[in-house]
Parts: sequence; C-alpha cells; structure tokens
Amino acid sequence: MENQTHQTTATVVRPFRVDMPEEAIADLRRRIAATRFPDKELVADASQGVQLAMLQELARYWATDYDFRRLDSRLNALPQFMTKIDGLDIHFIHVKSRHENALPLIITHGWPGSVIEMLEVIGPLTNPTAHGGDADDAFDLVLPSLPGYGFSGEPADLGWDPGRVARAWVELMSRLGYTRYVAQGGDIGANVTDAMGRMAPEGLLGVHLNFLSAFPTEVGAALFGGLIPAGLFKRVAIAVLADRAEKKEPAALDALAALFRRGYFVEMPEHPQTIGYALTDTPVGLAAWMLDHDADSYEKISHAFLDGQPAGGLTRDRIVDNITLYWLTNTATSSARLYWENFRTIFAAIASGAKSPELSLPVAFTVFPGEIVQAPRSWADKVYPNLIYFNEVNKGGHFAAWEEPELFATELRAAFRSLR
Repeated sequence: MENQTHQTTATVVRPFRVDMPEEAIADLRRRIAATRFPDKELVADASQGVQLAMLQELARYWATDYDFRRLDSRLNALPQFMTKIDGLDIHFIHVKSRHENALPLIITHGWPGSVIEMLEVIGPLTNPTAHGGDADDAFDLVLPSLPGYGFSGEPADLGWDPGRVARAWVELMSRLGYTRYVAQGGDIGANVTDAMGRMAPEGLLGVHLNFLSAFPTEVGAALFGGLIPAGLFKRVAIAVLADRAEKKEPAALDALAALFRRGYFVEMPEHPQTIGYALTDTPVGLAAWMLDHDADSYEKISHAFLDGQPAGGLTRDRIVDNITLYWLTNTATSSARLYWENFRTIFAAIASGAKSPELSLPVAFTVFPGEIVQAPRSWADKVYPNLIYFNEVNKGGHFAAWEEPELFATELRAAFRSLR
C-alpha cells in the first residue's frame, strides 16, 4: 500500500498511496454474500437496534453496486503521508491552501469515523473563496488517522490514550514545520483536542470542539462515581448544578446518562477484544455495530439506504467507504481499544485524585442539533474558562463535518477568525 521510500531518519515524512489487494476485496464480497442474518426485529422502529431491512439493503448495495476502487481513488487524489511518531506509523492527509497566510489546522476524527468523514471539508477549508468565504479564512489542513484506525499503525503496547495521541499530534505539527496552528475535534477526537489544549504546547493558538468531552466536576462525579442509573444520576447532578441551572441542562443530563448505557460505549471501554472477534469475522456485523451509534445518525443513514434520501454528505457511497476502510485495514478491534485506554486513564485519575490541568487556551464550541448530548453553554463555560466562541446551529448531527461540510467549515472560520 505504501511507496517504497528509503527512510533515512526517524522523523522522515514519506509519501503514501492506497492500493487495496484484489484478493481482499474478493474475500469481502464473498463474506457479505455469505452473511447469516437474524430474524426481523419485533418492533416497527429502531428500539431493538439496527433494522433488518435497512442492513440487508446496505449489504446488497455493498456487494453488488458499490465501486470498491472508489476508496483508493478518493484517497489517492489527495496528498497522503506516513511518519513514525513514538514508535508508531501515523497516516495523515496534508493539504496546503493556495492562499497566503493560511492558518494551519489539525482535525481529529472519532469512532466509528475516519479521515473519510473529513474529505468534504477539505475544499471549503483550504479554498474558502470557492465556497463563500474569504481568502483570509483559509487553512492548511492536516487530517491524521488515529492510532489503530485506518492506515495508521496498530499500537503494540499499552498507553495510547487520548493524551498520548495529543502528544503525537503536537510532534506531527512540529515535524511539518508549523510554529502556530489550531486544532479541532469531535467524538473521541474531542478528547484528543481537549488534551492538546491542556498541554498548551508552544504554537497551539486555540481549539474548536463539536462534542463536550470534559464536564463540570459535579456531572463527572455523578457519571464516574457509580451513579449511572438515569433517575439517580439526574437527581444528583441537577441538585449540585441548581445554582446555575439552564432549561437545557436536564435534557443534557438525560442524554449523557443514556450515552453511558449505549452498547458500544459500554462494551468497547470494557472488553474491546471480545467484541473485536465478531467484528473481525463478519463485515455486515461490523456495519451494524458501526451504524448503531446514535439515533439521529442512524435515522439519517437509514434514509440513505431505504429511500435514497441522504442527509447532506451521508450518502450511500460515503457511508460504505468508511465501513470498507475499517474492514480492509482490519482495524475494528484496534480502534475499539482507544475507548478502553481512555476510560482506563479516566478511572486511574479518579483513583489517584489527580486533576487535569486547566485548559486556559482559547476554546470555541459549536452545538449541532442532532448531537448526542446538546451541551449547554453553562457546562462549556464551566469547563473552559477562556471560551471565546459558542454557537448553536440549525442542522447537522454527531458527524457534523461529514453531514454538513459547508456549515462545519463556516463554523471553523468564525471560531478561529480572532486567533489569526
């Protein structure tokens, strides 16, 4: 898959191209065709999980209509690179703007996403004049694949939590010669970006998040103190937040408690290896696991397959691109381990009584209406004392860059404008 470029130093950045083996694609088609499906769900909605009709249509499309070479061509049309950081190969896309004084920006994807979910924001961010923006809003863009995801190396040792990834990203930006830059992240990429902000490395000007990965102390204590049952969690958290309660806080507490009971959010932090056996053996099972992420994105993806009405960029091909990337790189298990590492670090910090450094750098935050947890302004203010931008937009969900790339780019331009 990789150009055979001689590596002369430990810090070399080498070109990379994707070339998926034909035998791997043939095996994938065979496995899809051999899928043994369960009986149809007993309800008329998605309350029992991914619905049979939807998944059968996805499998049919994947095996018969999908162009398996579009993944190679989409990625190879972009400047891709590989470099070794902290003993691990890191894959990244690096697109420089044609505009002078473009601001370098590193964006971290999440699970079950990948660099695939960021491809449609490359144009609006690097070439804003072609997308309703000004040349002064241009970015040089760095899109790395998380360790254990896509074409990045799979960690062979413990400790690759979001903090260690953040340190790798700081090294990556330094290695690329950037002395001033900004960072963005959603999903578990928000944990990485939050960690970068708390490190406050020289050159990092500020961060933008579209998912709240850090919570007010009282909310965190309720979550991680064994108070997960929804009713008790909500009563305790509302009681301690009462002095600054917003109308939106009770709904956010409900959503947060529900998230901590969601299947992937329980199994991957606890036993990523166990779920990995199933995900590595059946591509349709992998697809179901990835799509059962949150109600909003599942509904939108269902429409893309059942009635051909995609929500923004959540088209059939782009969804299958992402699932195919996970399958052909065999990263279902290694990507799940990042959740295990993250929770292990959180619980270790709680046990030791250690407190995270304050994030004093400028922070910008955008709330998308379909996000799993609608983070109230009061929570963001409490966690990020230097909150320079907070905006609630009118469309988009958890996979904001993927679903609404133009809006996502507009938010980043606005968020970072004062830091240029």
